[in-house]
Amino acid sequence: MSQHAPENTPEDAPVAVLVHGAFAESASWAEVVETLHDRGVQTVAVANPLRSVDSDAAYLVDVVRGLGRPVVLVGHSYGGMVVTEAAAALGDLVRGLVYVAAFVPDRGESALELSGRYPGSTLGETLLSYPLTGGGQEFRIDPAKFGAQFAADVPAATAEVMALTQRPVTEAALAQPLSVDPAWKRVPSWSVYGDADLNIPAAAQEAMAERAGVRNSTVVAGGSHAIAVSHPDAVATAVLDALGVVAVA
Repeated sequence: MSQHAPENTPEDAPVAVLVHGAFAESASWAEVVETLHDRGVQTVAVANPLRSVDSDAAYLVDVVRGLGRPVVLVGHSYGGMVVTEAAAALGDLVRGLVYVAAFVPDRGESALELSGRYPGSTLGETLLSYPLTGGGQEFRIDPAKFGAQFAADVPAATAEVMALTQRPVTEAALAQPLSVDPAWKRVPSWSVYGDADLNIPAAAQEAMAERAGVRNSTVVAGGSHAIAVSHPDAVATAVLDALGVVAVA
């Protein structure tokens, strides 16, 4: 977990807690963190274990409670599952939710189900799998296909590093449904995604955002699944929007 805290941040100001998804890692938020820091926002980029929705959410709950501060939870991709699950346990500590190219699930829905609900995802064609000693299997994106699949609008050299540092996800995590009533029913939420996302189709993200009644939905023209890397300003703006609303709530 990496934490970036600017000087002179009010002790009761919400912390932006950034949760990456499958095939990414916490450094993917680097430029978003820099922008938030420049605006005086304390941030924590969590290393999401990517083992199961319930265990990943339990870890996030521990991190947030350890901060002792209200938070805005920001989830990328599968991280949307995790922040939604965790927010149910965190109650009033969560002041806002920001979904970044992410799943915005309802109770009983899984990442696998949601990604296949609309046509357009080509992720399955790029995955490599291998068995785990404890049972089940784990997925990663074939590094040779990572750039085109995950980060088509990212410079090739950066995408190559991302491919080699990607964090694999278990099949169990992608298949596990949300077990709680989603926090977006009671917490103000935002959405930002690219219209060229090949992991979670833009049509699926639009439908999930509309269902959740997000305060604002930003669609990045030509944006890939890696919009936190390719369009960090758009992502940071959504987070700042959420923080601005919660500051006066």
